[in-house]
Amino acid sequence: MKIIDLIQSSGQFISLEYFPPKAREDWPAFFKTLESLTAINPLFVSVTYGAGGSTHSDTLEIVTRLKKEYGQNVMAHLTCVGSTEEKINLFLKQLADAGVSNLLALRGDPPVGEAHPAVALPTGELCYASDLVGVIHASQPAAGVAVACYPETHPEAISPESDMNFLKLKLDKGADFAITQLFFDNNLYYDFVTRARSAGITKPIIPGILPVVSLKVIRRIVSLCGATIPAQFLAELEEADACGGAEAVQKVGIAHARKQAEELLASGVPGVHLYTLNRSDAVLAIADGLLRLQ
Repeated sequence: MKIIDLIQSSGQFISLEYFPPKAREDWPAFFKTLESLTAINPLFVSVTYGAGGSTHSDTLEIVTRLKKEYGQNVMAHLTCVGSTEEKINLFLKQLADAGVSNLLALRGDPPVGEAHPAVALPTGELCYASDLVGVIHASQPAAGVAVACYPETHPEAISPESDMNFLKLKLDKGADFAITQLFFDNNLYYDFVTRARSAGITKPIIPGILPVVSLKVIRRIVSLCGATIPAQFLAELEEADACGGAEAVQKVGIAHARKQAEELLASGVPGVHLYTLNRSDAVLAIADGLLRLQ
């Protein structure tokens, strides 16, 4: 079943994102985390896909196991930079053979040390997520497709208006809904949705929430995606780090994410997508009883 159909037929929901561990020996602990988070009863779960497709085989195996062994509604991330239509179609067939029919179509980033996608790519390689949406629908017309969006504007976008136009293009090409990049101020999401509706976008826009569990990690993440940390929240994190270290930082980060999710759900969003960082403790603390509060 398409995830968009689940979204439209369910009440408000929680969904989760996982990333494949780099080392195979970490898989037992990873699947233990997945098992503990089934208690949340997520509407769907997504699994990331490494830069340039570097972990596509792991993604394939994990989404297959999540579907067959854990009964989860799964969505596989799929990037196109550094790949060709032929390679994409092969992976789509492998997913379809495994019974996985929902994808998050992303441009993606090149592997470390390789040229940025703005540089001319070899003939035949795909460059944009909008192209990938088209390839997916040509190859698997019954597949469900989601895309990403940036409440604070993609860091490489010419302007917010241009960025919004590209989101509309992806959705107009057949994507069913969008999931936002992380943000820490809900007003950024509300403003983004208002602008999207004014631009003629009517499909669901699901807010993506990331719990801060480490100052070092979140500073690296925001430097890559262009998100900002509100000054007051950053000050709270820095004070927690100075007084109580990593455990105190995580406590503040979880409380902030929980508050964000509560407010978003109270405002009537379809659901919240939690970027888990494969951290069951943080996600369980955020999600515990969350939907019952609405």
